[in-house]
Amino acid sequence: MKRVVVTGLGVLAPNAIEVDNFVEALKSGKSGIRFIEELERLNFGCKVGGIPPITDEIKNKYFTELQQKMLQGTGLTYGAVAAKEAWLNAGLEEYPTETDWDSGVVFGGGHCGIEVVRDGIYKVDDGNVKRIGSVLVQQTMESAISAYLGGLFGLGNQVSSNSSACSTGTEAILLGLERIRSGQAKRMLVGSCNSSGPYIWAGFDSMRVITRRHNDHPEKASRPLSATASGFVPGSGAGALVLETLESALERGATIYAEILGGHINSGGQRNSGSMTAPNTQGIERCIRAALNNANIEAKEIDAISGHLTSTMGDPGEIAAWTNALGLSGKDFPFISSLKSMIGHCLSAAGAVESVAAVLQLYHGFLHPSLNCEDLHPEIEKLIDRSCIPTECLYKSDLKIMAKASFGFGDVNSCVIFKKWESL
Repeated sequence: MKRVVVTGLGVLAPNAIEVDNFVEALKSGKSGIRFIEELERLNFGCKVGGIPPITDEIKNKYFTELQQKMLQGTGLTYGAVAAKEAWLNAGLEEYPTETDWDSGVVFGGGHCGIEVVRDGIYKVDDGNVKRIGSVLVQQTMESAISAYLGGLFGLGNQVSSNSSACSTGTEAILLGLERIRSGQAKRMLVGSCNSSGPYIWAGFDSMRVITRRHNDHPEKASRPLSATASGFVPGSGAGALVLETLESALERGATIYAEILGGHINSGGQRNSGSMTAPNTQGIERCIRAALNNANIEAKEIDAISGHLTSTMGDPGEIAAWTNALGLSGKDFPFISSLKSMIGHCLSAAGAVESVAAVLQLYHGFLHPSLNCEDLHPEIEKLIDRSCIPTECLYKSDLKIMAKASFGFGDVNSCVIFKKWESL
């Protein structure tokens, strides 16, 4: 199989926009969670969230005024900016005149144009169908983001979107990986995005799975691994990676951020402990073991884990699944952290944003802190040593292999294994 490397990165996260800023935010443990007045006005129980601080300046940096007319939804805008940053970061052509038959895209999302849908529904209800125009269709179809990116970069290989709840971004990476590994593409732009705001978050607030306890202290609200975790904090954004064959990257003289060793996608089938909203832990364990097997590594070779860890009652179960799957516990367990402590749960964008963070940590040799877990959950403390959870930035020049896992609604799982690039 072809060896696959990461040559481009792009990100819009609640605590930073663009890669250089994101690296600094990760190192400093910067929280992007804030009080949102609109949620208070709409009587939400949870009044905090994570929204990327995107400005008109950022939009104008990446897109013309005409191009922006096709990016009215927040999710689509986030995804397009992250993807273009990654594409340019990889040193690839911005506006190719010919179709690039060797390059494709798998870019996923959950809710990416809900604001546009809302406006369209109002026009239909008012009898103003003629005022909708073509924008509604182009921005609300499930493949809107991949179709937009395919046209932007002239991609002639696979152009598709995936959607697997919180597992979407990590799954997109693995789908792109397999496309290249099998020799069907030379290069794939992969990632995911998710819109922000009350229309996305209302259902979760109604289910009471998002926190209500820290509206006065937003930066304390997301508490993965903590005994006082009271639900996840809703977030949004986008992450993007350019994957390509090692041969192509070396030929172009591209920067190589990391190598992807392998991974796995599966489902727990909503059996045993699994349901639409809860994971079958057997499925998680099988996914992790299969990812290691696909990457051809042993459990003890994993230096660090970027966990799914959402700040819910599921966190202890996730740690238990990792210890069972790896056969490691106590001080022998790898480092593990949760980016959601800084940015909240970005839903369909989570896996991609967190994978960008994982690659950057390997490339720069550090581990970002997990915030708000000073009161470690007692069930977690029975399984792994406190020293395995960084609460301050750790600089680790010997960091070589990181696992990134995502688990989503519908009992779906994905796990990808990244390795620090070492010159041939």
